[in-house]
Amino acid sequence: MNEQQRTEVEAAAFRRLLEHLDNNKQVQNIDLMILADFCRNCLSKWYLAAAKERNLSITDDEAREAVYKMPYSEWKENHQLPATEEQMAAFNAKNDAKQQS
Repeated sequence: MNEQQRTEVEAAAFRRLLEHLDNNKQVQNIDLMILADFCRNCLSKWYLAAAKERNLSITDDEAREAVYKMPYSEWKENHQLPATEEQMAAFNAKNDAKQQS
């Protein structure tokens, strides 16, 4: 596989990941953070950083919309639930464990 093909395959895999997340809105960002140590917000920050590394003009809102497939405020209003005490406890325990290692 040459460099161009690798880039195309990686881009297709990224688009598939975004589609999968979009099709599973019930999966909350806090759950992703607990299980995988990244969430949709992380993806949007990585997207923004990659654009800026290439001197492309993009805003945080545009990066989030690329990941969320809608304005972030709309996604939060329609799909984001408040974190439960159990979720926060698991999230904090994971962060504490990371800091101790």
